[in-house]
This record gives sequence, C-alpha cells and structure tokens, in this order.
Amino acid sequence: MTANIDSFATGPMWVGFIAFVLGMLALDLFVFGGRKAHRVPVREALAWVIAWACLALAFAGLLWWYLNGTQGAEVAQRKTLEFLAGYLIEQSLSVDNMFVFVMIFGAFAVPPELQRRVLLYGVLGAIVMRAGMILAGVWLVSEFAWVLYVFGGFLVITGIKMLVFTGHEPDLEKNRLLRWLRGHLRITPRFHGEFFFVRQNGVLWATPMFLVLLLIEASDVLFAVDSIPAIFAVTTDPFIVFTSNIFAIMGLRALYFLLADMADRFHLLKYGLAIVLLFIGGKLLAMPWFHMPIAWSLAIVSGTILVSVVASLALSKPKALATGEET
Repeated sequence: MTANIDSFATGPMWVGFIAFVLGMLALDLFVFGGRKAHRVPVREALAWVIAWACLALAFAGLLWWYLNGTQGAEVAQRKTLEFLAGYLIEQSLSVDNMFVFVMIFGAFAVPPELQRRVLLYGVLGAIVMRAGMILAGVWLVSEFAWVLYVFGGFLVITGIKMLVFTGHEPDLEKNRLLRWLRGHLRITPRFHGEFFFVRQNGVLWATPMFLVLLLIEASDVLFAVDSIPAIFAVTTDPFIVFTSNIFAIMGLRALYFLLADMADRFHLLKYGLAIVLLFIGGKLLAMPWFHMPIAWSLAIVSGTILVSVVASLALSKPKALATGEET
C-alpha cells in the first residue's frame, strides 16, 4: 500500500527558498558578525528570535497569497495551517535541543564568546542532515503508507520515555561517540579560539571545539528522529515539511542564547513536549478511524506548550523566593 504524496511547490520555489536560506546564513556569517567571537547579549538574541518568527509568519502569508490565487481559498487555508502547525511542532520539539546544548557547553566549559560560531556550523550541518532525512521520510511514506503507523508508535514510546525519564541528566562522559573520539583523535587540552584543528610541531591536532561540534551534530540527528516523523502527522507535503523544519532550525540558535541562562526555570517544559509527542503519535495511529482538523492540532500543540511554559515560570518563582529566604 502506498500513500499519495502531493505538493504544490514548483522547481523555482524550491530553488528560491534554498537561495533565501543560504542568503540569510551568508548575512549572519559575513555581515552581522557571525565569524567574530563575541558573547551574544540577550537583546541581540531576542531581536533574532523575533526576526525569525516574523519571517516564518511572513512566509505563511506569502504561501496563503500564492495558493489563494492559484488553487483557491480552501487549499490556501489548509496548506497555510499545515505550515504553521508544522513550524510550531518543530519549534517546540527543537527546544529540547536547547537543553542538550546547555549540557554540552557546560561539560566542556565553552566560553560564551566561542559558542556562536560552533552553533552556526551546527545549523549548517543540521540543514543538510534534515534535508536528507526528510527526503528519505517522504520516500518511505510514498512507497509504504503503513510507515506512518510505525512513526506513530515510535512517537508514543518516545513520549512515554520522556515522561518517565524527565529530570534524569545523562552522563556525557559515558557517551560512546565522545569516548571513541577521545580514543582515536589527538585532542589539545584547551581551546584555541574558535579553531577546530591546530597544527603543533607539524602534527595536526583536534581541539575540544571539534568535539563540541560533533556532539551538537549528533544531538540534532537524534532529535530529528523524533521531530521529522512528528510533522508527518499534519502534512506529507515535502515542501511544507522542509520549510517548517528549516525555519525552526534557523531560529534555534537565537533561542538558545535567549533562554540558556534561564533553562532551569523551564523545568516543566519537557513534560509538555512529552505530551505533544504522545498526542502526535496517537493522531498518527488513529488516522484510519479519526481525522482531526489541522486547526485543532495547532490549537492543542500550542496550548500544551503555553501551559507548560506558564506553569514552569509560575512555579519557579516560589522556588527562587524560598532559596533567597534560606540564604
């Protein structure tokens, strides 16, 4: 049994969007100081978070305008809601990446001024890997429709595991990739600025920054295994899947710099993400018997994330006050 994969996107639309992404990355790297080592202030991070959210909304508006004129209001509304739901799901699940970034940077004691560049290269690698995984996912769904139920079951299991193990901090020193790299590479004992490799006495050495980069890329692969199947619950259009993923990834770096110092205050967010995974997995498993409108999915996902964020902030204030009183 196969699934019908339909997409409105033309070749020029794919080329145009990829050119837009490459252009934004070039601006970040060469114009806005992406290559300069500096600590990203909260105001700068907030500006980029707002900018990427506005760009995503502007893209949704252009999407509706184009489809309304070419395929009618019904298709325009459906595809626009699919993009917004996909973007929200990907943005929400990518927040979990932020907690991993905090752990990796903390374990290696990466100075704040050196974090921006490694995350930029992490974004570049994530875009390439996500593109490959999305193409593979679309092909699997188009050839074997039952793969969607496998995705659903996997997301339900992942959501349950996240609920059970929330609060459990993994030991990075036991990470198999890190142990293998340390056993097979010459690694300098300290950072050498933003360089990933340095030559000492004619011998090429990797720096700790290279290990940080590889761990960040590996973490994105693991999280993509969750997030990409999740978006198939709202759309199988490869253009919608790709664009919503990319907008979420592009905004992740700024979101990290905005919230990294406050990560502990969002202690309930992982429960919200787990509930989102359970909902999306259940939605995929229930497809033969129940079709949920995209607007409902968008409302449930956004409501769950909003409640978990508000509850985290509300409950973190009494803890902070209690800690202050004890001291």
